[in-house]
Amino acid sequence: MYGADRAAAEEAVAAFGEATGHDYAASDFLGYAGPRTLEEFAVEATRPACPRVPDVTRDELVAVVRRILAEDADTEYHLRLFTTNVAYPAASDLIFHPPSGLADASAEQIVDAAPAHRPIAL
Repeated sequence: MYGADRAAAEEAVAAFGEATGHDYAASDFLGYAGPRTLEEFAVEATRPACPRVPDVTRDELVAVVRRILAEDADTEYHLRLFTTNVAYPAASDLIFHPPSGLADASAEQIVDAAPAHRPIAL
């Protein structure tokens, strides 16, 4: 890309990033190579980077964690959905590296552990 074409592409990618929260460069769309397929990249790119759900319910979070545990095709998206909508730092650890009390926990137990975190007041 040269000159005006490059500037237009960079402007379009920046607007796309602002709308979705992704941090892509124009080169990401020119020749994609990575562990995901082009179709998987396109699906990821069209979804919000940090999908915040106002007033998300416990049942909705349980359904999200079940999908993560099932390792379906959208696991990465559901993981972002879970970690964005709970206050627990490193919320993915509750699923993939749980504390001893949550080893082999159900989706319900994982979701119930997430709000148990209380930040330390400094």
